[in-house]
Amino acid sequence: MSKIKNKFNISLISGWLIIIFFVIIAILAPIIAPHSPYDMGLAYQKPSPEFILGTNDVGQDIFSEIIYGTRVSLFIGISAAFIVMAIGSLTALYAGYFGGVIDKIITFITSIAMALPSLPLTILLAAYLSSGKWSLIIAMSITSWTGISRVLRVRVQQVCQMPFIQAERALGVSSCKILFKHIVPNLKDIILMRGALSIANAMLLEASLSFIGLGNYGEKSWGTILHYAFFRNSIMRGLYWWYLPPIICISFATFGFMLVGYYGRKRI
Repeated sequence: MSKIKNKFNISLISGWLIIIFFVIIAILAPIIAPHSPYDMGLAYQKPSPEFILGTNDVGQDIFSEIIYGTRVSLFIGISAAFIVMAIGSLTALYAGYFGGVIDKIITFITSIAMALPSLPLTILLAAYLSSGKWSLIIAMSITSWTGISRVLRVRVQQVCQMPFIQAERALGVSSCKILFKHIVPNLKDIILMRGALSIANAMLLEASLSFIGLGNYGEKSWGTILHYAFFRNSIMRGLYWWYLPPIICISFATFGFMLVGYYGRKRI
């Protein structure tokens, strides 16, 4: 019975269904969206059959903005998480496997980076770099890799003490082959779990940065939609159809990745 429960875990299935839902929307955005998110018309129209979520202050269809915003928000979240996992995994592999001076240098850099307040540093980097989604991705990646590196380093050291790794070292098998053929597969659960959580964190951070005016205004994202909604007094005007949908989308998307990530944490 326990095997069946593990195989059909409700949290895991729910998380993947949410993720797949948003991925499908992102892929089919040009088909699903009834209008271009950049076309202008009459401002502040209420929800209607033509404009499902009404229009914003310049007459752009909010529903189409939400649909196209899915692409940008997911792209930034996944890209930032991929870079964070790559940096964290590589530093952990080299520090945990080689030890000695390499381990001390990487651990020292990681400790210094973890001592710095990540959110203010991310805001500073995003403000300093030129506006654009890649600037946000770089800013988030620079400040978010340390925790993953610290966790994976410990696991790499544990795997390196296993008899089959010791035997391959004694036989003179190349370090590159040992690292990527034998050690990395033993880290896959942690990498997948931390990767899912990193996507959720990156999407939340992108929404936060975009909300305070540091986002990419050449493209629509859920964070930039929120920025314009709040700074155009949508709450005071009672335009709930403008500010609630992006909040709901951000919440559900990050919740889906967190469900997958926390399921992976239980298995470790």
